[in-house]
Amino acid sequence: MDRLEYFLELFKKSPNNPMVHYSLAIEYLKRKDYEKSAQHMETYLKMKEDEGAGYKLLAKCYEEMGQYEKAINTLEEGIQKALKHNHPSMAEEMRSWLEDLKRLYSF
Repeated sequence: MDRLEYFLELFKKSPNNPMVHYSLAIEYLKRKDYEKSAQHMETYLKMKEDEGAGYKLLAKCYEEMGQYEKAINTLEEGIQKALKHNHPSMAEEMRSWLEDLKRLYSF
């Protein structure tokens, strides 16, 4: 059983576990299934307050799917969460990425 299968089995048993959604988002991202990854990360973020990493993953999915405005909005929210949880280097990384997206896609 690979990791994706393992987390899908956990999901069947515990669909309301935020960490299962987070884990599935990561596994789908590794497989470049950005739509499924985004769906699970969106669910995770509704269930649990994240310190920033989840927003980075979700923004990556949106960017890969060509949903640049959603990626930008997600990064802006992620920056605020990272700062709230005292992760200034993560916030700065997202800020740099945000500036690049805005410059590349004229937002």
